[in-house]
Amino acid sequence: MSNGKVIEAVSPLNGAVTNVEKKSDDLQTTACTTGQGEVMTKSVKKALSQVAGAVHEKYYGCGIVIPPALEGYSVLDLGCGAGRDCFCLSKLVGPNGFVTGLDMTQEQLDVADENIDYHTRQFGYSKPNVEFKRGFIEKLTDAGIEENSYDVIVSNCVLNLSPDKQAVLWQAYKVLKEGGELYFSDVYADRRLSGDILKHKTLWGECFAGALYWRDLIDIATRVGFSTPLLVNASVIDLKNKELQRVVGDAKFVSATYRLFKVGREKATPHTCYTVYKGGIEDYEEAFKFDYSNIFKRNEIVPISGLVSEALKASRYSGYFDFKDNGEDLEIIDPFAIVAQSSANSTSSSPNNVNDCCLKNCRN
Repeated sequence: MSNGKVIEAVSPLNGAVTNVEKKSDDLQTTACTTGQGEVMTKSVKKALSQVAGAVHEKYYGCGIVIPPALEGYSVLDLGCGAGRDCFCLSKLVGPNGFVTGLDMTQEQLDVADENIDYHTRQFGYSKPNVEFKRGFIEKLTDAGIEENSYDVIVSNCVLNLSPDKQAVLWQAYKVLKEGGELYFSDVYADRRLSGDILKHKTLWGECFAGALYWRDLIDIATRVGFSTPLLVNASVIDLKNKELQRVVGDAKFVSATYRLFKVGREKATPHTCYTVYKGGIEDYEEAFKFDYSNIFKRNEIVPISGLVSEALKASRYSGYFDFKDNGEDLEIIDPFAIVAQSSANSTSSSPNNVNDCCLKNCRN
């Protein structure tokens, strides 16, 4: 399937259907619909409750992926659609922060643009702190997004729809500031996918055909310059459509959330360090889950890898931590092992209860 055909396959789902119900009905699997996700933080819930109904109506249904500690920072949302998450972010970054949404579908962007003034008034701002641009996630600079200009990039179930994942990550790296974070959730496979899957139009639109082999994400991310991706969470995706199951075969899929940081490699120390979380991050005053291996409780001394230490030090999280060097390398976490471990530890899990695309961040 050529790059042009891939874009054709996904564009109708991103733009041509005009309401949530029809969009959900168009999907033939559970991969890209909202499921039973983790409870959203109070601040995200409050911000979402203030987003205009007209914007909610255009919501595609892939959950919400928003990291903490955003006030005063600049955020870029890749695949923003009608702007629901951008307007939520607009509230969270405050009047001194700024949000840019990028999408390839003009119909969605028209809805977003029409609602900028409403949210400026709703949040009590003297001027808008959000903008929307049309363009492709593989060509951010062509869309007018400047290099080294954003503190955070967010994305939810978008990378898998791109025919050129390396270009997306390279562009994200270019437009992030030093110490910037790419925080995103997507669908990953436990292997490189067969030609039959890669040529299947429905599986492209359903988020499966474009799923990266999870180890390839690690390789591509580090190749373009990011520090080693940090797995935040992972959940199994259940493919219920029997015809699509036949095409997919033995391939397995998970939804996983990762943090990637733009940290100069010369700064990373290869040994273990100790850190103390001082608290202060809204909604995470007593404990902050940074990634699967690191949950920081306030005022508790915790050993971390040198790479995690440098990501914390270089990023907007630095002010919330104290650091002391010591020694040991970062362990790369297999999301499929995490899913298997979670299933083994849970007696109540069943295929009917699993979460879907970007499950750990979805709202009901």
